[in-house]
Amino acid sequence: MKTKEVNKLSKDELENKLSKLKKDLFNMRFKKINGQIQSPAEFTKIRRNIARLYSNINGKKWQKKY
Repeated sequence: MKTKEVNKLSKDELENKLSKLKKDLFNMRFKKINGQIQSPAEFTKIRRNIARLYSNINGKKWQKKY
């Protein structure tokens, strides 16, 4: 997910996307324990996307106040 795509989303859409990514990360941890994971690089992609979403949510919160 690119930052341009994240900037276009509303706050509700960002929160929905965030919860989905958290669930994906949770499920990937179980797959890792069982040895079923295909690409370990997916962990970093998901964690970075979560960080992007958190940054954008916090940024939008500040934008509305001022």
